[in-house]
Amino acid sequence: MKAPQTDSSAPTGGALGRRHALLAAAGMTLLPGIAMAADMDAVERLAQRLRGLEADGLDPAWYQIPPREAAYADPAGYAAGVQNAARLALQDLVQGRAAIPTGRIDIRRDPAANPIGPWLTELSTATEPVTVIERAAMLPEGAAPLKAKLAEARARLAGWTFPQIPVSGTIEPGRTDSRVPAMRERLSGTDPVLAASPLPADPNLYDETLQAAVRRFQQGANLEVDGRVGPGTQAAMNRTPENDITSLRVALDMRRGAWKPGHERRVDVNLPDFTLAVKEGDRLVLGMDVVVGRPGRATPLLATRLTTVQFNPPWGVPVRNAVEDKLPQLQRNPLALQRAGIRIFQRVDGETTEVDPTTINWRSYSRTNFPFIMRQDPGELNALGRLKFIMPNGEDIYMHDTSEPHLFRRPERAYSSGCIRLSRPMDFLVMLMEGMDGWNRPRMERSVAEGRTFSVPLRRQLPVRLLYQTAVVENGGVRIRPDIYGLDTQYLRAMERGPARPIASRS
Repeated sequence: MKAPQTDSSAPTGGALGRRHALLAAAGMTLLPGIAMAADMDAVERLAQRLRGLEADGLDPAWYQIPPREAAYADPAGYAAGVQNAARLALQDLVQGRAAIPTGRIDIRRDPAANPIGPWLTELSTATEPVTVIERAAMLPEGAAPLKAKLAEARARLAGWTFPQIPVSGTIEPGRTDSRVPAMRERLSGTDPVLAASPLPADPNLYDETLQAAVRRFQQGANLEVDGRVGPGTQAAMNRTPENDITSLRVALDMRRGAWKPGHERRVDVNLPDFTLAVKEGDRLVLGMDVVVGRPGRATPLLATRLTTVQFNPPWGVPVRNAVEDKLPQLQRNPLALQRAGIRIFQRVDGETTEVDPTTINWRSYSRTNFPFIMRQDPGELNALGRLKFIMPNGEDIYMHDTSEPHLFRRPERAYSSGCIRLSRPMDFLVMLMEGMDGWNRPRMERSVAEGRTFSVPLRRQLPVRLLYQTAVVENGGVRIRPDIYGLDTQYLRAMERGPARPIASRS
């Protein structure tokens, strides 16, 4: 693509000026020349579309769209400014705006899959350039339902007047609490049954009518339906349409320019949805619920492959777990870990020897001087259960069975120390070892029952993606899940900072 001529009147200040400089360094400019292959009516239609970029989760203010009045004072300059803005917006629509990984976010852009050069060429030559923007806006997977949900959330925000419930301890059924009036007002706005019910004599009483409304709310919010208003229910009640808008804007941008898997079988884990899906293209092969890391020990976002399965694994307790979880138990009772089959070792003069926990003054140890190694023997009580699925990564994250299956009955499942617990580990194993000589489900079940620890390399090493998608598109609709790690907020800040890269490439 030939580098076009630069218009010296093009704005160069602020973010737009920085993008001009980046383009110049890349051997390109923003303007392909003032003369667009379109008339001024087409330019105005393009400008109007750009002013409506909020519908796509973007902020029109990011693109310095010239005001409509400028079309009369300087038509050529107005056309040039509109096209500059369109090129900037087109880059963000095609390849995503938040270009730099932030914290634990791994955006995984794939610009080569959809190069921007042809799009920019088409924009500069189209007689109706607004159609180029419209097509680019629909590129993200699930764009139509996500945009519809975004419009709905913006409409709800316009009339949102409900109070926030002060976050504190659990509000128990039948008790009085000063937060009950705010909770009643909040739920009355979305629950017509509660809104039509008479108030109790004591406004602070968490009565049966309000309990029923809370249960309906918990059911709709995919929370544990128990009528108790704990931290999870309080957070869900305090969620506003503005929170939903953030999730939907992030969802649209994350999907722009994202790596798109082919038809190879793969494993996708969506952390805030607590689900695992084995897919071939768009076809679901196997799905299940999972438990992921709690907020203080968040499961990282990564991409890797499953390489090995271990039967009846021992558990080498990570140092953090040993210091933060196990040491306090030992300080209260030196024999506390024996019931779970956890043994304690210490390296002395290069030799690792087992120690008697009753001979150690555990209160003399802390995070800074903890010299011990902990290991849990295989068995029913082992934290990893009977199966461990190994996938190389720098975070020592793997998938495994569990000794706490009751956690899968809970709708929100962020309880682990970072690894992923599977609700159907045997079904997962059968799928992974499909076609391996000598292996079938009866043999796998016998191997587990025998209790012997051994590992089997997988012939087919499936790719794994640990994803973070709070807006889940399914069956033509959108479910919004809790932002359990606060990554949506981080991502939105990255969008607001904007891309730190040239907006165009040679073609």
